[in-house]
Amino acid sequence: MTVLQEDSEPRLVEHHHLGLNTTFRGIEHSLSTSDAPFHQFRGIKYASIPARFRQSKLQTDYPPVTDATQHGPICPQPDGRRLVEELLFGVPEDRIPKQTLKQDEFECLNLNITCPAGLTQSSRLPVMIWVHGGADRGSGSHWMYDAGPLVRKSVELDTPIILVTFNFRIGLLGFAGNNMIREDNKAAGDEGTGNYGLRDQQRCFEWVSQNILGFGGDPDNVTLFGASSGAADIICHLFSKANALNPIFARAIVQSPVFEPTLPDVSAAGWQLSRVMSTLQASDMKSLRALKVEKLLGLGAHIRHIDDGVFFREGWMNHFQHKGSARSSRSTSQKPHPPHYGNSLHPPSLHVAEQSGILQPLIIGDSSSESLLWSLPASLWTSTAVVRRVKAICQSVTKSSNILRAYDISSSTPEEDIVPHVLELVNDARCAWVTDCIAHNTKEERGGHGVWRYVFDQEGPHRSIPHHAADLMYLFDTCPLPDSITSPADQACPDMFFDGPFDVDDDESGPDSDFCFKDRDQDDMEWETVPVDEYSYTKVRDAMQSAWIAFACGNEPWRDDKVFVFGPEGETGERPTTLLNGRRRQNIWKSALEPLGYQLISKLGAELSRGPCS
Repeated sequence: MTVLQEDSEPRLVEHHHLGLNTTFRGIEHSLSTSDAPFHQFRGIKYASIPARFRQSKLQTDYPPVTDATQHGPICPQPDGRRLVEELLFGVPEDRIPKQTLKQDEFECLNLNITCPAGLTQSSRLPVMIWVHGGADRGSGSHWMYDAGPLVRKSVELDTPIILVTFNFRIGLLGFAGNNMIREDNKAAGDEGTGNYGLRDQQRCFEWVSQNILGFGGDPDNVTLFGASSGAADIICHLFSKANALNPIFARAIVQSPVFEPTLPDVSAAGWQLSRVMSTLQASDMKSLRALKVEKLLGLGAHIRHIDDGVFFREGWMNHFQHKGSARSSRSTSQKPHPPHYGNSLHPPSLHVAEQSGILQPLIIGDSSSESLLWSLPASLWTSTAVVRRVKAICQSVTKSSNILRAYDISSSTPEEDIVPHVLELVNDARCAWVTDCIAHNTKEERGGHGVWRYVFDQEGPHRSIPHHAADLMYLFDTCPLPDSITSPADQACPDMFFDGPFDVDDDESGPDSDFCFKDRDQDDMEWETVPVDEYSYTKVRDAMQSAWIAFACGNEPWRDDKVFVFGPEGETGERPTTLLNGRRRQNIWKSALEPLGYQLISKLGAELSRGPCS
């Protein structure tokens, strides 16, 4: 971990933005040195929210002096929940940095910019935008996503970048939609329904495109990167109509995407929302909008992206099909052209991209044990209950038998052995196989190039397995580490970006697409060992940071006909793509998952991940 320390009063810095005609007052980052100073501007409002369930509007007016020294409010979310990442990391509670962020439904659209000092409009540094995950909780201002270590690494590599993190609407506030909302929004001049969180993200991308030059960034060289539900959001942007017609980012990095099992149309989304409205005793949209925001929190956890006929481009769902059907059924009516950048990943210009429909270069990968995310509900399954549920979902003896046989599940499986088999199936159905489908189909769409595949098999510093979000600990390098990696003196939690205590309740935990992992005594966890030493942590961290930064700067991170491995035990480097057969269950995917298709397999994975009471 990079140790971040700061005096009680950080040094203030000012930056005058010519385009916006305002002076942003920010802070000098605590990692700044005399040789490599860099600044952080926090809580900059990028868009406004006119009303609940309405699309946001780009912010263009600022006062002569804009305070950017404190993080802005985040989207309201359930209280008393520890973030999934914190629970997965296995960091002792007394070591977790304390943080309090205000919540405000209508003032939550703000961003944070971390950049080297002394930049001008002619600097034109590459820009990275982080899209946080967490489904119906979390924020881009979370302590873990502080951009200091990653920006400092870019300076050390002599390839400096600017990094932007931001907040957007989440949960029911960000994704509720039905025909009533669509008609109401249409009267207000908005198209479509739902997807407000995605639209907020688009407003952030637009703000960066229009204004990052004033901070020394290159608006034609923007890379999106995100994990979990944030990675799923990036995929939605890649497949959006807006990106096909008017791309405003140059490339993307997708880390362990987690989707909901179905991406409903407006009618199906309306049915989901009607159940929530019934619970709230709200008969119409007027009454739903009038409710206190606290009543909406924690409801509709499975309501996310909506295929409203407006946001997504034609044929986008074909990318989620298994390889055979993807090849045979993909629509070509709006198919963009593969990129033609030569040996560089720099698009010639966004104006050219707009005319040619260029498909952005993509890094995509997953961790080998993503399903730890759902380990508690999965642990409640019995062998007979799993068999019954698989048969009920498949509605075919042949299909269900293939699945059960492939994952060695039967009614006679010993109860003490059933959970690992269920987690393997959940891991493939919800994460690994879907990631592989998207990687294959996007690469095929790009003419066999322009997509870089990786696998993250490195153990988490506090756990003995490469769990969901373990890669974020290495990438951002902000998480407190165990004694095996740092000395006690180096483990002090940083204060420079913490605004106060972050209240937690161990009896509840927030779902990342149905996560329900309650905090238990560490002695009860079989995987509570610390196999990572300083050498392997540093090696994987440096390899990942260097590859991501190189990609953002327009360079190939590794050969696109290879797969890059991070771990286990500190292993890093390019490997033949045949390695995927050993690192992932590709043979099982081909024989058992592909014949069933994405919709059925994703539903199966989702129901098993939610436990027998789902």
